[in-house]
Amino acid sequence: MCGIAMIVGSGWSTDIFGAMIAAVEHRGTITERYERSDLAAATRRLPIVDREHAVQPWRFGPASESTLCYNGEIYNLGELRDELVGLGRLPETSSDTELVALSLLQWGEQAVNQLAGEFAFAMERDGSVYVARDQFGVKPLYYAIHGPLVFVASEIKALVPVGAPIDEVPPGHHGWISAARGARLRAYYDLDEAVRTGEQREFTSEAEAVEAIRAAVVAAVESRVHTDLPLGVILSGGLDSTIVATVAARVHPECTAYTIGTPDSPDVAYAARVAGDLGIRHRVIELRPRDIPRSAALAAVGFSELSEYGDIINAAISAPLFQAIADDGVRVAIGGDCSDELFGGYPMYQTVPADQQRELFTYKLRSLGRTELQRVDRASMAATVEARVPFLDQRVVQAALRVPSAWKARDGQDKWILRRAVEQLVPDYVINRPKHGLSYSSGLHDRVRLFKPWMPREYHRHGLAAHTPLHRDFDAALAASGDDLRNALASGQLLQDHTPLEKSRDFVGALRWNLFPPRSGSTSEFTQPQQEG
Repeated sequence: MCGIAMIVGSGWSTDIFGAMIAAVEHRGTITERYERSDLAAATRRLPIVDREHAVQPWRFGPASESTLCYNGEIYNLGELRDELVGLGRLPETSSDTELVALSLLQWGEQAVNQLAGEFAFAMERDGSVYVARDQFGVKPLYYAIHGPLVFVASEIKALVPVGAPIDEVPPGHHGWISAARGARLRAYYDLDEAVRTGEQREFTSEAEAVEAIRAAVVAAVESRVHTDLPLGVILSGGLDSTIVATVAARVHPECTAYTIGTPDSPDVAYAARVAGDLGIRHRVIELRPRDIPRSAALAAVGFSELSEYGDIINAAISAPLFQAIADDGVRVAIGGDCSDELFGGYPMYQTVPADQQRELFTYKLRSLGRTELQRVDRASMAATVEARVPFLDQRVVQAALRVPSAWKARDGQDKWILRRAVEQLVPDYVINRPKHGLSYSSGLHDRVRLFKPWMPREYHRHGLAAHTPLHRDFDAALAASGDDLRNALASGQLLQDHTPLEKSRDFVGALRWNLFPPRSGSTSEFTQPQQEG
């Protein structure tokens, strides 16, 4: 993975370019740059694939007229390489950066349809910049236009010094940006059409769905653990992370599971048992509510760049986890993020009107790039760790789109069809474990929630409002609209901050919890899972 910083146009400032590079320095370990009078391009590279030869910015074309800054991982490298070789494009390295460049030479703007993975890139040519981002926004990309210059970067903070409005390249979009013509971006992946197609091709039998989902998930995880580097597995002991850990442990010889939580958290107990059953190393990062100071909560505002309070809170809790992974010298991690969005892991999927379930499903998927995926990207890259997200593999998404809503929650269980799909992979004590979010189960969420009143000022201090305002959480906006998604969208609730009354009630609730926390024994799941046999 990498951090991208690029300025296109004559008269660029060395000070601003330097500030842009510094702002993404944590995203890699090596700074590589190329400069001329009308272009400043740099990557802060985290070497993962073909570490010696994947040097950037990558210059290519008949006269080296194109300059590519690339961030991500491509998981269909073998098939892509074979196709390019068959067309006479002969790679000189094993890097996916070169394959992206060769794909652009071969297919032009249609190259994005050949790439299966998590990516964002910017390619300068003839004074304009071509940008592209993966289908769901696993990897970030932003831009600003100021006078005769175009600025592109991996993070918002890198563009704040420009002093202009900051826009994002939306997930699944690509196109050209120039100072003269502005941004001409369009979708190459139509999520609405994908959802409609999936609905038209819904699975007709549970057995068919189970087989397709299991095969897709296993293939997705396997494709993301093919590295000669040690692998960190983020393990909460819940369904999604256990699926990932189980498949990864079968394929990768050097896995270490990482769990964060209070000593009496159910996550720690379940994760310890899962890791023991799998025979992989397990490291527990003990974090008690009192261990999180206000400074850590506010630091999360800056490094995460998130615009919803709940996501910032989760980023603050994720930060020590990824730092521990980095401290162990591990640079690649994998987790179970985004399964809830695909397979109905949230209560809201059952509380909205039945005719809005597909709309909610689509909205949550479309929002991942600025919510859950942004949290994972910023929290991991703040520690210079690459986090991979197998549940957003194209094969898994395509299977999930074909699942009838009635199979996602059934018999009192969320993610019912996913649980059935992995019954032969995952032990019963995980299959039947209720969903219980890490931060809520351990009290860590309530600790960080105490510092929400200071977050808006910190958000503005970092200049993040140049991109989007800080606003209430989606579930709060949905509840305020009577669990009616259409009403929430039409009323503008989704971009409004909490009211002063809501903020007061929330602070009082957080203060009460921190002064008088419930005893751990008062929650039935705060017990060791019983050993079988």
